[in-house]
Amino acid sequence: MSEQQSDVRYRERMQKKKEIMDARIRESSEERGVVIVNTGTGKGKSSAGFGMAARALGHGQRVGVVQFIKGKFATGEEAFFRRFDEVTYHVMGEGYTWETQDRERDTEMAQAAWERARALLRDESVNLVLLDELNIALKKEFLDLPTVLEDLASRPPMQHVVITGRGAPQDLMDVADTVTDMRKEKHAFEAGVKAQQGVEM
Repeated sequence: MSEQQSDVRYRERMQKKKEIMDARIRESSEERGVVIVNTGTGKGKSSAGFGMAARALGHGQRVGVVQFIKGKFATGEEAFFRRFDEVTYHVMGEGYTWETQDRERDTEMAQAAWERARALLRDESVNLVLLDELNIALKKEFLDLPTVLEDLASRPPMQHVVITGRGAPQDLMDVADTVTDMRKEKHAFEAGVKAQQGVEM
């Protein structure tokens, strides 16, 4: 096949794809807030969530962040997003559960964090709510899943919610609009590389 023929075939394929995509865009007329779940064993779940927070800020929107579990060490995302008046930021954990080793205390902290989250989920002026590592709190049963689902369903109609963390429960994934399962192929930590600023924290 000549280069010219290849170019012609490529344009034909792209034209067909454009027609399909344009039709799908025309059919997507519903406008409402969505629930996005980032889960799986791979790196990038929280990073993707904070990327969406940055995108919302770029559009002049207000963002609320509640971090479950995390909290023992400072992170770059916290330092960055606290610079913005449009961001309400709550770090509510006391560290990873293997560090705290206190189920009762972890449960208390998660429940206090959910009260902060619930306030954001009732605030129509907040366009995007990021619930970082909520899936861990649900997996460990620090929170009542039906209550969480009810609060998500009762939020303002145009509010978006991003939920991160490993082990998202199936009932949460069922009600979510978008679910991404991030799979780990390899991780630098397994090769003995320490956590780095700007990469893991």
